[in-house]
Amino acid sequence: MAEAKGNENLLAAASYLLGFITGIIILLIEKQSKFVRFHAMQSTILFGGVFVANFVLGFIPILGWLVGLFLSLAAFILWIVLMWKAFQGEMYKVPKIGDMAEKQLAKMAAK
Repeated sequence: MAEAKGNENLLAAASYLLGFITGIIILLIEKQSKFVRFHAMQSTILFGGVFVANFVLGFIPILGWLVGLFLSLAAFILWIVLMWKAFQGEMYKVPKIGDMAEKQLAKMAAK
């Protein structure tokens, strides 16, 4: 049982590894663990949003680039924290994003 939990924690942490890309992949392959699916969905929403925001900010000279730089730094720190929390088995919810992830998973389960 402990080994299965360790595998879940590792898979949940891996869902953050390449941001929204691994989040989507793990959402597609993992169908059982609510813990893993939550972290995969949170990764997809959070880092997908950061990707889009950085893309848009890249078109705004100077101010957009500076904001994008700070956003990237904050996302990097959050990326490390989220991987650590998931690896430790903690169901850590990023404010607003975690709630969005839970709602989206509930919609997917209802179908």
